[in-house]
Amino acid sequence: MRRRSYRCRRAERPLPVDGKLDDAGWRQLPWSEAFVDITGDPARLPRFRTRVKLGWDDGFLYMGAELEEPHVWGTIRQRNAVIFQDNDFEVFLDPDGDGLHYYELEINALGTLWELSLPEPYRCGGLPVSGCNMPGLRHRVAVRGTLNDPSDVDEGWSVALAFPWAGLARYNRGGSTPPRAGDVWRINFSRVQWKHEVRDGGYVRVPPHGTKTPQALDAREQEHPEDNWVWSPHGEVDMHIPERWGELVFES
Repeated sequence: MRRRSYRCRRAERPLPVDGKLDDAGWRQLPWSEAFVDITGDPARLPRFRTRVKLGWDDGFLYMGAELEEPHVWGTIRQRNAVIFQDNDFEVFLDPDGDGLHYYELEINALGTLWELSLPEPYRCGGLPVSGCNMPGLRHRVAVRGTLNDPSDVDEGWSVALAFPWAGLARYNRGGSTPPRAGDVWRINFSRVQWKHEVRDGGYVRVPPHGTKTPQALDAREQEHPEDNWVWSPHGEVDMHIPERWGELVFES
């Protein structure tokens, strides 16, 4: 399965972190390809478009994400809770590319964060270190519509993130942080999406298989009732395979 690559341009000036991504500096950065199902299966095309863009300067690595969503909702407000129990956007970053000691961030439409790191992938016995909050991290969400209001149809939501180099350096053992032009980091992005129904004027998540009987569910639907859409597909439903993540190529 082809690993995707994104060429990360140097920003001409610091980028605003307001979630909107409509500043001239953000507009100059190219969008990535649209996300696909984590398996890469073309029969499982995502229902809504997701894409990202990135830039960097002397102070930060900037990331912006745009998520189409006709019903923007979120429930989790406690920092470092398990955010993917809501619809969310996720970042996975392994600057030195060794598949060890990597960083993960999850954020929902309320702007609630979960930051964690893994000394090694779960399948290798790794245990997550939750709450490794990065000093100086900047983040903001913007909703194009109304949050938690089932009575209307929304356009979606967007995320802006700025990661300080000092915070990323701990995950780049032996590498240059800030990076040099030509450096390549390992990175991926994920979107967890739940189907929902409206009860008592609010959103409630439901499994995506709808009216299927338990006997009619395939193995994936039984184990993963949520949709997992990613930038660079893995071939299986597991984000914690760092060697299959995409590449972030820094340009001057």
